[in-house]
Amino acid sequence: MRRLLVLIVLVVIASGGAAFWWLHQPMVAGSDALELAIEPGTTPRGVARDVVTAGAQTDARLLYAWFRFSGQDRAIKAGNYEIPPGTTPRSLLQKLVRGEESLRAITLVEGWNWRQVRQALAKEDQLKRDSTNLTDEALMAQLGRPGVHPEGRFFPDTYTYAKGSSDIALLRRALHSMDRRLEAAWAQRAADTPLKSADEALILASIVEKETGRASDRGQIAGVFANRLRIGMLLQTDPTVIYGLGDKFDGNLRRRDLQTDTPWNTYTRGGLPPTPISMPGKASLVAAVQPEATRALYFVAKGDGTSHFSASLEEHNRAVNRYQRGQ
Repeated sequence: MRRLLVLIVLVVIASGGAAFWWLHQPMVAGSDALELAIEPGTTPRGVARDVVTAGAQTDARLLYAWFRFSGQDRAIKAGNYEIPPGTTPRSLLQKLVRGEESLRAITLVEGWNWRQVRQALAKEDQLKRDSTNLTDEALMAQLGRPGVHPEGRFFPDTYTYAKGSSDIALLRRALHSMDRRLEAAWAQRAADTPLKSADEALILASIVEKETGRASDRGQIAGVFANRLRIGMLLQTDPTVIYGLGDKFDGNLRRRDLQTDTPWNTYTRGGLPPTPISMPGKASLVAAVQPEATRALYFVAKGDGTSHFSASLEEHNRAVNRYQRGQ
């Protein structure tokens, strides 16, 4: 009887040692990570099978037993994961319970227009392209903004996403981010702003974004446009003309382009254009609602990224001759 008891103890110790060894044994050979996709509703047994199917060198039955024994089998989260070399059954379970999905990132750049956003999304091969066959109108309706033009409505930032997630979900995050930023900026607007709504602030901010060559000039550029809006003067800003030309713009803005009327041509139409012309960043949003106090009504690029500001047309013409015509 004593010998049997000793034998049972030895077996238990040996089994425990073997289990400890297995729990800390790497399951991924080589130098490449394995890709694991766990669909919502997958059972713990199914997860164990999926891990082995993905290429892990272990036994699915042992893995499932470990999930059950740990008491965390029901805490495993669906998602897309990368299993790097060196991953053990123990570290794998920790990753799955924490939901540490493999993430990619995409950057929507300040000043981009909507066409550039859609092109960038189309290049992300790890994103599910649910928006590809949707018109702009259908896409905005799906995002809960029927009848709203998409231009400028998405905040430029770096967004992370899990492999296989929808591009519409990413756009929804960018849309809500812009909502929050615009609401915060509008709440801080100057008391004498000529802007009548947050939407107008977004439109002006998009123009400021495209006109700013150096960050230090942003507030004064916004001030020039605010001054013009107050006195009913044409904004006469080239980026709006270029936006209105669309694919017709070949990189060279001509006098006839300034005279060609479009809804966005601020040389032929008064006030703000009907929509934003780009995605403004936070600094441009703030500048639009809190412009720098200035007497200037004109500015011209100096060629070094900065601008020369003028309060009179005569001074402006001299600056144009100096900086644009070399006279």
